Amino acid sequence: MIHQTVLDNGIRVISESLPSAHSVAIGVWVENGSRHELAGEKGISHLLEHMLFKGTERRSARDIAREVDSSGGMLNAFTSREYSCYYAKVLARRLPLAVDLLGDVIRHPLFDLDEIEKERRVVLQEIHMVEDTADDLIHDLFNQVFWQNHSLGCPILGTEETVGAFDRNALIDFMQRRYTGQRLLVCAAGDLNHEDLVDQLSRVFGDLPAVGSRLANVAPEYRRHLSVCEKDLEQVHLCLGTRALPQNHPNRFAAYLLNALLGGSMSSRLFQKVREEQGLAYSIYSYLHCHSDVGALVVSAGMAPADARRVVEIILREMRSLRDFPVPEEELTAARERLRGNLLLSLESTENRMTRLAKNEIYLGRQVSLRDVLHGFDRVTAEDVQRLAGFLFKDDYLNLQLLGRVDPADFPDLDLTLG
Repeated sequence: MIHQTVLDNGIRVISESLPSAHSVAIGVWVENGSRHELAGEKGISHLLEHMLFKGTERRSARDIAREVDSSGGMLNAFTSREYSCYYAKVLARRLPLAVDLLGDVIRHPLFDLDEIEKERRVVLQEIHMVEDTADDLIHDLFNQVFWQNHSLGCPILGTEETVGAFDRNALIDFMQRRYTGQRLLVCAAGDLNHEDLVDQLSRVFGDLPAVGSRLANVAPEYRRHLSVCEKDLEQVHLCLGTRALPQNHPNRFAAYLLNALLGGSMSSRLFQKVREEQGLAYSIYSYLHCHSDVGALVVSAGMAPADARRVVEIILREMRSLRDFPVPEEELTAARERLRGNLLLSLESTENRMTRLAKNEIYLGRQVSLRDVLHGFDRVTAEDVQRLAGFLFKDDYLNLQLLGRVDPADFPDLDLTLG
């Protein structure tokens, strides 16, 4: 059963009681991500996420790690483009410890100067690691091209210049402006009592100010672009993408199925054609990057330089096929059952259930029942998928990013069109 309470300062508390579970997953979600950072703030949300685990008024960084480890649980965090999340998973009886730890790191961080310098170096190494890892770097390069001149295209990690400039005052000021009650959402799933959880959270977060600085979400425009980044690699890595739907779009279930059919699994069209039938790539897949107001459907692959053009042509051909011809019912049914099965299996995890609560609230403003989600998949027809493919797969939105030993002269006559 799902319960929701709003604290006096605007913090939303949503929980799902699962009496048969041994664990509880709890997350503090802050509706602030990299897209909300100003020009000089790129990467500050991510650095702040790191710093909150580097010591509080009551605990050192080692104390935090020791308390979590000795309970058999885990404590972690991540930053995305539209939110940051601090979460823990513990045995049900240790939920008060998880609340206390999360409250302590978020409410009472020390921001010790030595720790800031150490963590700055860690983040800089993280940036370098992405630059050295081609199958990570290709996605950052694609985002910069696809979301040109928009904060959605900026790396979540920031840059060497911006991360190198942040000081203690910048971190404190940013947190005071952004980590406020109306932007905080606490979700938990597992063997718990909602009223007890609300009481614990009220003691920890009840005096947090309700209102902070205003966030402005300006939707970017979609453009067509082909970009080549030359780098001495054994493979050529590519991302080829087009526009997609925002998270709350009524046709989102058709989008999930379209992605599954194109490259979302081992039985998808691209995996079967590119890897299984022709052996052109070890890895090829597609994914949806959907935000509150815009989205992208992206195909990613790595292949020998001599095969890059051929793989691009196959991707375009399969997009064209999904646009021009209805999906056979047997193929659509298989994709639907795959998505249904993935969803149902994911719900065996309290962490996944907690995440589902949060994303429903952030993007839909309400909790959607499992029955409604499954019904959403069932309602999608072959005609719906084809109609959506026609809306998304258009020449004006195609973006291709190549990384590796690519001679741009090999691609000027590439027909990057769907017709």
